[in-house]
Amino acid sequence: MNKRYSFLFSSLLAVGLLQGCGDDSSSDQPKDDSNTTPPNLIVDNDTTSCSKLAQDGSNVVVGSNQNGDPAAPEGASGYRLGNTVKYADKYMVVANTPLAVKAGCDVLRAGGSAVDAAVAVQAVLGLVEPQSSTIAGSGFMMYYDAKTKKVTAYDGRETAPAAANEYYLIRQDIYDPNSPAPVPSARRSGRSIGVPGVMRLLEQAQKEHGKLKWNQLFGEAIGLADNGFRIPGRLADAIASNASNLALDANAMATYFYPDGSPRKVGETMTNKAYAKTLEALATQGANALHIGPIAQAIVAKAGQTLGDDPARTPITPSLMTLQDLSNYQVKKRDPICTTYRDRYYVCTMPPPSSGGIAVAQTLGILENFDMSLYPPKNPENEGGVPDVMGVHLVSEAERLAYADRDKYVADTDFVALPAQGIPSFIDKNYLKQRAALINPNQSMGVAPAGNFNPASGVDTTVEHGTTQFTIVDAYGNVVSMTSTVESSMGSFHMVDGFLLSNQLTDFSANPLDSTGALVANRVEGGKRPRSTMAPTLVFKGTTPDEFYMATGSPGGGTIIQYVVKTLVGALDWNLNAQQATSLVNFGATNSKNTNVDSSNVQLSLLDLIEGLKAKGHGVANTAQTSGISTIMKVNINNQSKYAGGVDPRREGIVLGNGAL
Repeated sequence: MNKRYSFLFSSLLAVGLLQGCGDDSSSDQPKDDSNTTPPNLIVDNDTTSCSKLAQDGSNVVVGSNQNGDPAAPEGASGYRLGNTVKYADKYMVVANTPLAVKAGCDVLRAGGSAVDAAVAVQAVLGLVEPQSSTIAGSGFMMYYDAKTKKVTAYDGRETAPAAANEYYLIRQDIYDPNSPAPVPSARRSGRSIGVPGVMRLLEQAQKEHGKLKWNQLFGEAIGLADNGFRIPGRLADAIASNASNLALDANAMATYFYPDGSPRKVGETMTNKAYAKTLEALATQGANALHIGPIAQAIVAKAGQTLGDDPARTPITPSLMTLQDLSNYQVKKRDPICTTYRDRYYVCTMPPPSSGGIAVAQTLGILENFDMSLYPPKNPENEGGVPDVMGVHLVSEAERLAYADRDKYVADTDFVALPAQGIPSFIDKNYLKQRAALINPNQSMGVAPAGNFNPASGVDTTVEHGTTQFTIVDAYGNVVSMTSTVESSMGSFHMVDGFLLSNQLTDFSANPLDSTGALVANRVEGGKRPRSTMAPTLVFKGTTPDEFYMATGSPGGGTIIQYVVKTLVGALDWNLNAQQATSLVNFGATNSKNTNVDSSNVQLSLLDLIEGLKAKGHGVANTAQTSGISTIMKVNINNQSKYAGGVDPRREGIVLGNGAL
């Protein structure tokens, strides 16, 4: 039946007959679609759309195993040279795995909205990129409604179980001060598993902004799970490198390993029948399939597992998650953080519980006090070029100041309010001008002081990992920038019904007090959302959200802020195109003495940059960084408006849109 479902879905897409429920308004889902007249969908009948343009000029279908198929697996990606900006004039999808991009693009081609496409993308990502995201994970979405000119921030971050307290990650018995730590580790135990939210986020956004029916958005993912897909390089590496932890879970072993215990390898075809069944349940029951009923019961049982499935029956500290936690989960629609940049751009990004948006906005607000256009990269035509020493210095110093505030003050504001007047105080132009005055153009500050909002707050520098990013523009002008995550590679290593459970709760501070004894804002509390650094971002021309210009975001854990800021400055100050800004050497700093300089593009000589930074007192961490930046810009070429897409060469993604790209 699943093969027939997938075939039917693909056939309807091919002739543009997928019918939705609603009209062109921002809320397109009717109460009862049984007698609904199909909406006036913008359907693309170009048979070359959503395919890749090969070097010989032919069109290559993604996932076809033809020569030039971008989904053909290679070894785990390092840095893929030669990416060029791609242009489309109707719609576009950028994400970090080709099969997910194809699924989203097919939905747009059939007249779907950006949110419809996001559902299809996430469904495939949970199958082919489980090391980075999962349908039982979390996400943040920035959505732009082209008709109403409104920006909405959707918060689908996991929550801690209601029974958790501030010692949840460091005590097996959370009320006993002498209790040992969770085993085999906080991450591998059930204590790292949060109450998932990403599918409820997508469901709510799709109800409000979808064009197609919810149950029409899972066909490609179901077909891939049922019929098989070739294992990408990054997934193969994740399976092998996490083998010892996955070995405690029989479901994971059956999915990712052979009976003799050897891992499945890059390029081999694998299926995930259990995942297909879960997606069928999601398609017919909505997100409630994960929050109420048999799958929810299986999630609670898996999170509560006390012994591993390995021969040694390794003890595992269980989660305290309940069915009530799952059923009670609520998506939050929040006011985005929006600020002007140089009075030429209006930048909107994610508010708490993500710290990423505040830090991005603060960094830009500090950099406004410097003429960044004086410090462009050298030879930007070559993969974005080599960054300028002063450009890197100023951005890194601004980020140190932003991270200092982040580490001290930002958490889930539903539980711990920001000091002063909240977000307006943190992005106030006068405050950021004062912060900018702390930057010495000739010498790094090393470790920056936090703003003097509340000296009693503790400092939390908990390290984050993982995530994925997808950026989508539809034929109606609506835009999605969404970051989705399982946290660390393969999450908590607990697998149920074909999908992994996240280890998102390790983004909390494990200790409720910092080294000085001060209470940390990002401590664990029941029902609280762990602090994140995800920063999906939208940019508009002018000082209002009227004219869309750019959407971007990246995975990368705690370094997401640096990746997003680099891309924004590259495009807005240095006039790089979407691909150049995305490919540009990553650089930046947390609030530490070391400045990061990405070494993933080994064709570029960064010696002068590194020596120049050292001369200004920077420690330099010159290692490869696996960002996954996905960028779309709206540009004018020969008096024609087009979307320009850039994909991160450090991962496996592509850009697709109308026509062959």
